[in-house]
Amino acid sequence: MRKWILLVSALSFAALIDQIAKAWVLENLSPYESAQPIPALAPFFQLTRSSNSGAAFGILPMAGDVILVIGLFIVAGLLWSLRSRPAEARLAPAAIGLIIGGAIGNIIDRLQHGHVIDFIHYQIPDLISNVSNLADHAIVLGVLLIIAESLWRERAHQHPKDSAAGI
Repeated sequence: MRKWILLVSALSFAALIDQIAKAWVLENLSPYESAQPIPALAPFFQLTRSSNSGAAFGILPMAGDVILVIGLFIVAGLLWSLRSRPAEARLAPAAIGLIIGGAIGNIIDRLQHGHVIDFIHYQIPDLISNVSNLADHAIVLGVLLIIAESLWRERAHQHPKDSAAGI
């Protein structure tokens, strides 16, 4: 029961915060308008309202409906996988909740607007410029937590004495 509470809590938090932030962006920024909430960090970090009808980083811009369906299958697969997670996988429910919550945040956008609302703009001049959203960040954080937990569990199985001693 604990893992389902963690999953629902993380999922709700990620989707809710993402949608609140996107509502603020839609209310306060015109398309492609930028704002610098921390002027000292501009141009490395700013808020820029943009939209993405494709996949991550704007690839496959005409595949929005396909991406929506794939997202729904991924959510179902993650829910199914949580059933078989061992009890000692303590981060997995929250991590999967973050991933699903992020996916739901972007799915809501696709259903409501026909595209995903992006606004977190990171930039290294003359090298890279990326605009994403909190849902994307929740998904990445969830994936990183699953990887970290998998590595930790693998290490614990390879070195039982070290992990038992807290090393």
